[in-house]
Amino acid sequence: MSAPPVPTSAPPAPVSAPPAPVSAPPAPPVPESASPSAAVSSAQVSAPPAYRPVSATPAGPVSGPPAGHVAAPSAGQFSRPPAQSTGAEVGRPVSAPPVSAPPVSAPPVSGPPVSAPPVFAPPVSGPPVSGPPVSGPPVSGPPVSGPPVSGPPAPASAPAQPVSGPPAAAFTSAPPASAPPADAPAEPASAPAARPAEPGSAAARPVSGPPAGPLAAPPRPPDSTSDTEPPDSTSDTEPSDSASEAEPPAPPMDPEQALAAFRWRLDPETLREEATDPEELRVVRDGLTAKLGTALDNRSRARLLSLRSVASRILGDLDDALADGRLAVTYAEATAELRRTALARARLAQVLRWRGEHAEADRLFAEANSPELPDRLRAALHEHAGRSCVDQGRLIEACHHFERALDLRQGGDAELIARTGVALDAVRERAAAGGFGPWPRDRDVMRGGERAPAPTFDEELELWGYADVDGNLVIDHRYAEVQAFREGMAWVRRPEASRWALIDTSGAALIEANNGYRAVRSFSDGLAWVSMDGKANWMAVDPTNMVKIPPGFEDVRPFRGGLAAVRRGGWGAVDRTGQLVVPTRYHGFPTALADGRYVDGFTEEGLAVVELAGRRGVVDRTGRVVVEPAYRALVIHPVAFLVGDGGGRWGALDRRGELLIDPVHPSRAEVVAEIDQLLADTSPVL
Repeated sequence: MSAPPVPTSAPPAPVSAPPAPVSAPPAPPVPESASPSAAVSSAQVSAPPAYRPVSATPAGPVSGPPAGHVAAPSAGQFSRPPAQSTGAEVGRPVSAPPVSAPPVSAPPVSGPPVSAPPVFAPPVSGPPVSGPPVSGPPVSGPPVSGPPVSGPPAPASAPAQPVSGPPAAAFTSAPPASAPPADAPAEPASAPAARPAEPGSAAARPVSGPPAGPLAAPPRPPDSTSDTEPPDSTSDTEPSDSASEAEPPAPPMDPEQALAAFRWRLDPETLREEATDPEELRVVRDGLTAKLGTALDNRSRARLLSLRSVASRILGDLDDALADGRLAVTYAEATAELRRTALARARLAQVLRWRGEHAEADRLFAEANSPELPDRLRAALHEHAGRSCVDQGRLIEACHHFERALDLRQGGDAELIARTGVALDAVRERAAAGGFGPWPRDRDVMRGGERAPAPTFDEELELWGYADVDGNLVIDHRYAEVQAFREGMAWVRRPEASRWALIDTSGAALIEANNGYRAVRSFSDGLAWVSMDGKANWMAVDPTNMVKIPPGFEDVRPFRGGLAAVRRGGWGAVDRTGQLVVPTRYHGFPTALADGRYVDGFTEEGLAVVELAGRRGVVDRTGRVVVEPAYRALVIHPVAFLVGDGGGRWGALDRRGELLIDPVHPSRAEVVAEIDQLLADTSPVL
């Protein structure tokens, strides 16, 4: 670019402005591979131009990805006004025909040089370049639009607008604000992927990257305020022949996608992953660190920190991995999002397992593995929990986890089957050496609690008591009615009493029967519903018998995630302070899950199915209507909503209530199968 052109017998015609009248047509474009000297010698004219070449404003933004960075000319090259400096214009290889009119026979213009107005094309949106551009051959398309240069130009390495080419470092550029986080729920696509754009077109710009990892919600289309062009948009500037032959660059890979693409080697002895290319993994970790510098929201920081903990763990930096993992859980819990929190907990559990802190690791695995998560993520959680059990010699419990993982995937995951085979080989060897270990624990024990006594009935006395896990009686048979222990407390009624009392696991009374509760519900989220008359006027009390929500409800459901469904005229919901969150205008809360279970009120994710005049919709924990009550049947799927028309046809909505799959399938199972095919989280990164 900066080298002076080879002298010629006559100055060549200008490229970027209308040429002077000549007796021959303008010079043909020079191929991209031609050198500057070749570009000059081939542009022969029969007469010199009638006036000095005029520096016209470039034709517009580059509509295709540039081939590389063009080195900026030194300031010395622009020490004269543009109209007087022709070397930079003449010496540049030209790959596109000049924007000009055909030659005319009018006399030359004798006035001062005039800059041609720019021909603008719609700007091409792409992720900003956050790293230094890579040098390469000259740009094969028209130059990026900008005002006429009247002085030293800005450095070419800091363009005034985002460049449509990919950044130099694939993992250093922060994703646009409109891009969904990778830890966000899995993103099913409602339509097939767009056809690859023609090389050199505007559609060939890089995107922010596909969803990175298992996600639990359907896709979010581009925000209406985004400046991203539709895929079929084209620039006003015609691409050159050489640009149309260039291969479009691959979009930068998201760090979680890069981690998911790693093919770990599973050590058959330790059942730990090993990186085949540690240096490449360090590059990914550095990219995550760079992104953390621009991540401000809880979602992004939770995702990036937990991913960095994965990379640090496999690289052997367990202290760094532990610090990142704990901080990621803090950010994830602040979002109150089920799947994001589950991922952060599972990644921290992996670090703790490698450090030998199995008690906390097992607790986190148990807390993370909610039945409301997608099956493939639950399968991964069971697999890794099973490996933790192998480390501890709990081989029966490990086999239960591996079996559950395979059941969830139903033979549809060949890699899971192969990894499970390696793990079972380790189980066989350890069992032969030292037996299968202790009996499996239940979920409550793994979560740090103790197994509560279970109700037991004496046939002779016709009274109830409580026994421990070994069958030993711990609370005598002295009650006419009992409820199971919840949160370490249980309601009981003696034969001579008509009102209920509250006891702890030792049988000591917490609330006496003389308080007059004729109807009671189990404790949940630290509150229990009680009624004095046994029919209505339900109120909420805590374990000390303090009234937290005053009476006045006709029917109630247990608290889940800080919310409880209540009926007062119609059904609505209150929080733990008694504040009405969902107005009492609905006819019911028939919250059904895709696995066939029903829940009282809200799911762990904070969603509830509501019914109004025989039609069903969805509300969230804030009372916002996510899906208007318009469907005969509606079921909550981990990443979508399954809807039925009442005539046996099923489809699906995304998590914003927009149509994802047309209601044409004869069963819910077929809709679930199609959603599984659309999910992007094929390899959860734990």
